[in-house]
Amino acid sequence: MHGSFAGGGYAGPRGFGDGRPGAGVWEAMEQLRTAFERRGGTRMGRGDVRAAVLALLAERPMHGYQIIQEIEERSGGAWKPSPGSVYPTLQLLADEGLISAEEANGRKTYALTEGGRAEADAADRQAPWLATSERESGFSALPKAGMELAQAAAQVGRTGTPEQVQQAVAALDEARRRLYSILAQD
Repeated sequence: MHGSFAGGGYAGPRGFGDGRPGAGVWEAMEQLRTAFERRGGTRMGRGDVRAAVLALLAERPMHGYQIIQEIEERSGGAWKPSPGSVYPTLQLLADEGLISAEEANGRKTYALTEGGRAEADAADRQAPWLATSERESGFSALPKAGMELAQAAAQVGRTGTPEQVQQAVAALDEARRRLYSILAQD
């Protein structure tokens, strides 16, 4: 039985879509790409911003914009915290006595206090921008591999014989089962 895929149109004899061979594969891959883009994002938790600020200020004093730029650079562009998350974090750290602010030329430069240095030293964990960079690289590799698979499937759909199309469908079904088995592992 032929049907639609997430609101797609008529499913032709070779699968989903508008009846053109391979059209449904492209529709499915576009939905996959969109889902991964939504999932990736650059939003990090409040604790991650705090940890990143402490880690950077442990290296040297900085102003807020420098902190934002450093995190973006060190994460390979995967995470760029907004001023709306960095500046309140800086204020909170100042209120807790972990950082001090010195104003010069209209800019506040933040530095760790003795208590802030002790907390930064005690935080024995990976820098948040490293975890973000690694997580994002995994999210970018999977959609790319999926798109390349979709291109190969579409090529078989356009130029393959009916037997080759059947073999490709069987291979894709097996790949889908194997992907789900990865998720099922503990």
